[in-house]
Amino acid sequence: MNISLASKVTSRISHPCSQEVLLNVTRDAKIQTPDWLHEMKAILEELNEGVIVADDQLRIVFANEALLRMGHYEKLEILGRTPDAIFPPQDLPYIKRQHESGHLHGRHRSEFYLPRKDGQKIPAIFSGRVILAPDKREYVLLTVTDIREQKLIEERLRASNTLLEERQNEIQAELSIAARVQQSLAPQALQWKNLAVEAYYNPAHTIGGDFGIVLPRGEEFLDVLVCDVSGHGVGSALVANRIYSQTLHALEQIRDPANLLHHLHEFVLHHIRQDGFYFTMSAARFKESGRRVSFAAAGHPPGILISNGAVRLLDSRTGILGSLSEIALAASPEEIELTPGDRLILYTDGLVEIFNHRDEMFGVEGLQTLVLQSAQRPIQELKHIILDSMAAWSRGPLSDDASLVIVEVR
Repeated sequence: MNISLASKVTSRISHPCSQEVLLNVTRDAKIQTPDWLHEMKAILEELNEGVIVADDQLRIVFANEALLRMGHYEKLEILGRTPDAIFPPQDLPYIKRQHESGHLHGRHRSEFYLPRKDGQKIPAIFSGRVILAPDKREYVLLTVTDIREQKLIEERLRASNTLLEERQNEIQAELSIAARVQQSLAPQALQWKNLAVEAYYNPAHTIGGDFGIVLPRGEEFLDVLVCDVSGHGVGSALVANRIYSQTLHALEQIRDPANLLHHLHEFVLHHIRQDGFYFTMSAARFKESGRRVSFAAAGHPPGILISNGAVRLLDSRTGILGSLSEIALAASPEEIELTPGDRLILYTDGLVEIFNHRDEMFGVEGLQTLVLQSAQRPIQELKHIILDSMAAWSRGPLSDDASLVIVEVR
């Protein structure tokens, strides 16, 4: 019974129509049932919840039909009983504490169980209220709400959550393996001829859509590429890995970066193409012991060339790849002569499209200024200066995959 109904019952108690006392004799005890309770019987029997009224000795003087159905009791089997005749001994201390709490606060509410006649335990919510009858005696008005369906749902939810947690753990384990595989494919620092290379890769999530390649071709070439696949997470990582493997295959046959971009563009259009998907790339092939580089880019942030204390931006000559079949690609790469001390920096937009707390983007200009100021620092220090500056500028963790490759001519 809820509080409002208990209040109605209390109101009826305060204005009894009669003070006559009826004597009900049960199998276990003689119970005096006040007429106010007799008058309320019709109301209490209409309730869907079980109702018990106990006297000041905790003897049950009334139990409605809903309670009897819940416990599979006959009326004469429960009237006059006290808790110690219904509950096992180990539960009586708890019942006593709840009763004392009800007397202290005037009411109590707890989740427990109702012992059924056949020994089963019916989970229930017990809401008790102490009432003062016209005969100046205290009674406990107790509503018992069957919560078996709720418990069944909770059990099903727990089982579902357990399965979901197990599946989540499996996914995390699989992602962890995928991340290790992807990190193993990330470009590494190396020395080739007159060139020194430093590289960095960090996905926004466990795995990402960026990749880089730093690949010597014997004594003749050093190929350096940075690619950014649209999107984040597992889907982007799968597509990136497919383009990665195709790029390695194509580099064995294609002699310049512009033709490489055209080949990869056609490959994605015919084998991977899907709505909203695209990728960008910067590609460089170093030759003549690092004294010359062929460069091409499509839809990618400009490469930054530091030479003789000046900065030159190597812009893309075409738009994004893998999306529009009619895109026009450059027919030939840009050829650049290099001298000792020159540095070429390739990166993805996740490294520059970051915002500070004033909502200002670091941008290509910020990176350009930073690398020019640090042009005399060793190449490894320059890498850490760039990464530390990105972290200091960002108002939170990087939200996009980030890749960086720095090549220095010695």
